[in-house]
Amino acid sequence: MNIYVETNFVLELTFEQEQCSSCEQILQLCEAGKVKLIVPAYSLAEPHEKLSRQARSRRQLQQSLDAELRQLLRTASYANRIKSIQNIASLMIQSNEEERHRFSQCRDRLLNVGEIVALNADILAEAAFYETAYDLTPQDALVYTSVIAHLRQDLPKQACFLNRNSKDFDSPDIIDELRQLSCRMIPRFDRGYSFIQSQLPSEYPEA
Repeated sequence: MNIYVETNFVLELTFEQEQCSSCEQILQLCEAGKVKLIVPAYSLAEPHEKLSRQARSRRQLQQSLDAELRQLLRTASYANRIKSIQNIASLMIQSNEEERHRFSQCRDRLLNVGEIVALNADILAEAAFYETAYDLTPQDALVYTSVIAHLRQDLPKQACFLNRNSKDFDSPDIIDELRQLSCRMIPRFDRGYSFIQSQLPSEYPEA
C-alpha cells in the first residue's frame, strides 16, 4: 500500500504535536517495510521556512523580554520573582535548537525509507491549475499535484493520502479524483494509522 503524506506529517514529528504518536507509528510501519511511504519534495522543504520564521520570532521575543527583565531587576521587590521568567526566555532559545535537531532526524528517516516526489516543471505547471480549480493555496496545490502525479505514474492497487488540511483537501472533487486512482483521502493521522492497521495482513502485529 502506498502512504502519501504532506508537510504536516513532518511538522507533527518535529514539534511533537498531538498526533505525533500516530505519525511515529506510521513511520515505523514504513521502516519495517509493511507499507510504502511517498513524500512530496516540497513537504520536506516547507518546514525549513516555518522553523526559520518561528526561530526569528522567538529570538525577537526573547530580546524584548531580556530588556524588560533588566529594567525589572532594578526594583528590589521584583528580584526574587524574575528567575522563573528568565527560565522561560532560556526555554525559547533551547526549543529552537531542539526542534531543528528533531527535524533533521525526521528528515533523515524520511529520506532513508520514503520515495520522494521531485518538484519538476510538470508539477509546477499543473499545480497552477489545481490552485484555481480546487481553490487550494499555492503550497497545498504543490503537495496535491505531487501526490496525483505519483499516483498516475505508479498506479498502486491501494493507497491513502494522509493530511491535516481537511478544510482544504477534504472536498468532494478531490476525494473523487483520488478515489479514481485507488487512493483514499484521510484527514487525520490517527485515523490514517487505524486504517493502515486494518489493511495489513493478519501476520503483521500492531507496531
